[in-house]
Amino acid sequence: MLLMPDQFWQWKYNASYEVLSISLGQEMEFLTPYKNKVLIPDALGSSEFDVEHAEYYEEIVKRLTSRVSLADAFLVQLALNATAARFMLKPQMPKSWFFESSDVCVYSEPGKLFDLRCNGDRALVMVVETSLQASLVMLLDESCTLSDSKTLKRFETIKVMHDRLHPLRAQQQIVAA
Repeated sequence: MLLMPDQFWQWKYNASYEVLSISLGQEMEFLTPYKNKVLIPDALGSSEFDVEHAEYYEEIVKRLTSRVSLADAFLVQLALNATAARFMLKPQMPKSWFFESSDVCVYSEPGKLFDLRCNGDRALVMVVETSLQASLVMLLDESCTLSDSKTLKRFETIKVMHDRLHPLRAQQQIVAA
């Protein structure tokens, strides 16, 4: 069963785990992977999960369910992390140099899935936010090694220019959760 936002949802900084969390009512709390250093100042306190956040969360759920088959728990996890990334993370500059260029022009929108190619490997990502030339994407694979000293973990975000986004191959099967 999918969790749908209600008036009791709240953003909170969980000092015990040192991550942003979402209080989902009296007895449930969702911990995001996002630590203090990547959060905007407003995320370090308590704030309302407002209508704009709820609409974005519901839109991500809708777009993902129409594109891929995922377990409900993983779908909720993706949508909550994407919402947190969209509204509570500090802005990023593009870091496209880690990834290979695509020869296909793509249309980017939140909830859309793409491959990034890095060091001969493919990494499955979901667009969280898009602008005219770049998109903030969230890694859906377990990890992606960018260099000898930098690895992205699942649900971490990176901003890339659109020319780095590779369309998914039609025969590719997406398996998650």
